[in-house]
Amino acid sequence: MQIHYLSEANSVLNHFLGQIRNVNVQNDSMRFRRNIERIGEVMAYELSKDLHYKNVEIQTPLGIKKTTEIEDRLVLCSILRAGLPLHLGFLNYFDAAENGFVSAYRHHPNNDDAFEIRVEYQAVPQIAGKNLLLIDPMLATGQSVVAVFNKLLEKGQPKEIHIAVVIAAPEGVAYLQQHLPDYCHLWVATLDEKLNEKNYIVPGLGDAGDLAYGNKL
Repeated sequence: MQIHYLSEANSVLNHFLGQIRNVNVQNDSMRFRRNIERIGEVMAYELSKDLHYKNVEIQTPLGIKKTTEIEDRLVLCSILRAGLPLHLGFLNYFDAAENGFVSAYRHHPNNDDAFEIRVEYQAVPQIAGKNLLLIDPMLATGQSVVAVFNKLLEKGQPKEIHIAVVIAAPEGVAYLQQHLPDYCHLWVATLDEKLNEKNYIVPGLGDAGDLAYGNKL
């Protein structure tokens, strides 16, 4: 797996990352969503450098300009619900992409810290032969991404697979390296220290879905 760590070079990305973590800023849910969206825009720009392009000629009012445009057919697929603001950031840049949505969550059958991943709702277009961008803001254990990935592959084999996450734990990155094909690309805005005993990312930022959309039952 090819891994791209985007925060290693200073840019405005780190400014947005600091704001979504800051407890004095993140309690404004509208601002939190917008910052996640802006992070998605920055990540989309960086990922766009790895896509394939074709030569085109553009008619301007004064002549012809030779340039390039994206050749790949893209499918953006986010994991509900936390992935929605990040998805929008990618869609702002890849506005011609098709879109898919999948629900995945931790189910605690014994009401303790042990859990299994359940993948339920799906609304996904055809992905065979296209570039699949799987979007989820938090990569903790990695189990949700792998479960969704395996479910999506039942619909066909993409041409390329890119996974985009905002905050990752080393354990989650290692899990993806173990369970996903070598040809996948993992795009990480920033890498954190570890998972705690409840498998939450430390220092992390809390629950991204709750911060964006309010507490759930």
